[in-house]
Amino acid sequence: MQIEMLKCKLHMAAVTQAELWYDGSCAIDQDLVELAGLREFEKIDIYNVSNGERFTTYVILAERGSGTISLNGAAARKVQVGDRVIIGSYASFSEAEAETYKPKLVYLDERNQVVRSTNTIPVQTDSTEALPL
Repeated sequence: MQIEMLKCKLHMAAVTQAELWYDGSCAIDQDLVELAGLREFEKIDIYNVSNGERFTTYVILAERGSGTISLNGAAARKVQVGDRVIIGSYASFSEAEAETYKPKLVYLDERNQVVRSTNTIPVQTDSTEALPL
């Protein structure tokens, strides 16, 4: 049996551009692509924290070190510059692989600078205090 699991994510990335008349895709700073373990043309899901939109597109490379997160083509209609988004990719694993696999989780600030990188998410508790975004 194959299990689909989170492969990696860029958490709370800030949209820097929305280009309606560019090839449909998501241009991501090449440094961030590599850090998260993404690949050019890889399918990604995007969750817009600012407005609740969820959609699928693919990765294209943006200039290394630029901090660019540009939603292009039809996806440009799902965001506004400044929106905070989660960009995730999933992969299929055998049950044995799934037992030991740890996703690459990259947390970003409002300038798309890396705050931290990890491979675990703390267990959610019943606390009424929200974690900072």
